[in-house]
Amino acid sequence: MIICRTPYRVSFFGGGTDYPGWYRRHGGAVLAATIDKYCYLTCRHLPPFFDHRIRVVYRKIETCMTADEVSHPAVREALRFLRIDRGVEIHHDGDLPARSGMGSSSAFTVGLLHALHALKGEMPTRQQLTTEAITLEQDVLGETVGSQDQTMAAHGGLRHVRFHPGGEIEANPVVLPASRIAELRSHLMLVYTGIARTAADVAKSYVEGIEARRRQLRLMGQMVDEAIHILTGGVNLVAFGELLHEAWLAKRSLSSVVSNDEVDALYERALGAGAVGGKLTGAGGGGFLLLFAPPERQADVLEAMDHPVHVPFEFDATGSQIIFYAPGVDYADADRPHRRARRPSRELFAPGFVPAEAS
Repeated sequence: MIICRTPYRVSFFGGGTDYPGWYRRHGGAVLAATIDKYCYLTCRHLPPFFDHRIRVVYRKIETCMTADEVSHPAVREALRFLRIDRGVEIHHDGDLPARSGMGSSSAFTVGLLHALHALKGEMPTRQQLTTEAITLEQDVLGETVGSQDQTMAAHGGLRHVRFHPGGEIEANPVVLPASRIAELRSHLMLVYTGIARTAADVAKSYVEGIEARRRQLRLMGQMVDEAIHILTGGVNLVAFGELLHEAWLAKRSLSSVVSNDEVDALYERALGAGAVGGKLTGAGGGGFLLLFAPPERQADVLEAMDHPVHVPFEFDATGSQIIFYAPGVDYADADRPHRRARRPSRELFAPGFVPAEAS
């Protein structure tokens, strides 16, 4: 049994510049952080006692004989991509709903690849997970998605991600004193709008013809450096919230479907009650609203918004991790049904984790 835990993310600045159609010409940058809300992927080799070879459990349950029969696109292509030719069972659980702007689709892809690599006894690097997840989503599945979500899910932490025209991606940590991180966290609120949408559909409204939005995207990219200066330079943190508001106005100008009347009304009520700024956490259209508000005004903000679902969170610094590794019986060789699966390096395990067989 393999259990992989992969964090969701909140994106602060630079979203939109991480689409390959933009950064492969102009470069791009994003400031984002992962949080302590996770996607869990559990997988194991399926024993040869069933009338199916593949079982996938998410909001649906699929039982199939071959990868080609799997309906879930990411699961089907991940099994093909890693050439999983044995019976396998995969379960998904998530702390937050899908289609909510938290990078859930990419967290799923990164976590699935990580778990399947571990099942094969392999230890991929964070950069390898990033590259494979981007390839799977953008090139194989043809999704209109950026490259920040896969990067953040794989690496974790508060990061300044740079996207270079040649395709290289740097995921540099933003190093801050613990007190500054705590101050930032205390000013942030994550509330659910209740509006589900597919990020790729929203993104298509401005990614197609992205060159026509050069002014907004350049401005949004420049805000990343300004935000990092605020965080690292001892500037009053209210300036971070004000910059979030500016970034949201720029993001809304990309397309008419980035926001809507319901989201705009919620946001205006939050501002009227004391929030300084905020934004939808993903491509737009709905999902979670990230607000910046002084701690003493946050109760007023929630009341003004008619008490939406409020999700308290802390920052995550780990990225995707294998949190449980117990390979179990290897049924691949019928002559030796009880041969143990080969163990990978102990570095596969989360820091401080003791495998079940070693306890």
